[in-house]
Amino acid sequence: MRRTRLRLGVNIDHVATVRNARGGAEPDPVRAALIAEKAGADGITAHLREDRRHITDDDITRLMDGLTSPLNLEMAATDEMLSIALRHGPHAACIVPERREERTTEGGLDAAGGHNHLQRFVSELDAAGIRVSLFVEPDRGQLDAAKRLGAPVVELHTGAYCEAAIAGDAEATARHLTRLQDAARHGASLSLEVHAGHGLTYATVTPVAAIPELAELNIGHFLIGEAIFIGLEQSVSKMRALMDEARLAADAPVS
Repeated sequence: MRRTRLRLGVNIDHVATVRNARGGAEPDPVRAALIAEKAGADGITAHLREDRRHITDDDITRLMDGLTSPLNLEMAATDEMLSIALRHGPHAACIVPERREERTTEGGLDAAGGHNHLQRFVSELDAAGIRVSLFVEPDRGQLDAAKRLGAPVVELHTGAYCEAAIAGDAEATARHLTRLQDAARHGASLSLEVHAGHGLTYATVTPVAAIPELAELNIGHFLIGEAIFIGLEQSVSKMRALMDEARLAADAPVS
């Protein structure tokens, strides 16, 4: 299977985290989004949380006004977030699980167990012309549930794979990578567009980027952290290059 160009979505949440730690207007996540676009990002992701711990409502307004690339709004399945999404009309909305006490999204959405609750959100977003994505574990049952809900896109949670790789556990890394590969194939067989993200770094991205069924990776925290040392434009462009190299290498004929 020949691999198409893999899109890169850059999550700018943690630029806002740094801003909010002190208050004021700097650093500006919208400025970061524009730099990421210039450096090779195909889209921008922002998670508007219930407690507004990083991205704010004003950030979403300014992102919608200032971006030339698509905005992917990460949101919990709540009436407040649905109203905000419908009002702004971003290109995409990724429904994620959200707990007030968590530091970051800790796992995938239970699309199977939450069907009755999620159905209305998927239906209303889709009717408004907003591409709906569900952030799920790399599990066939969850992908089947996403298909039944009518979501056209799933984003596979790569956290377990990344944690195993960082810990140096080769057996667990291989096992979790196989799960991602299997889930991506299964999602594609259901005619779902398959994305992936969470915890990806320069050291872990290549095997994931080589999965042919993936259409997009969403990466944020690592790129913002790396920008402290090498600048945001370089941080994003290096990730873009690694993703492109992974696709080219996977397509290269075996001699």
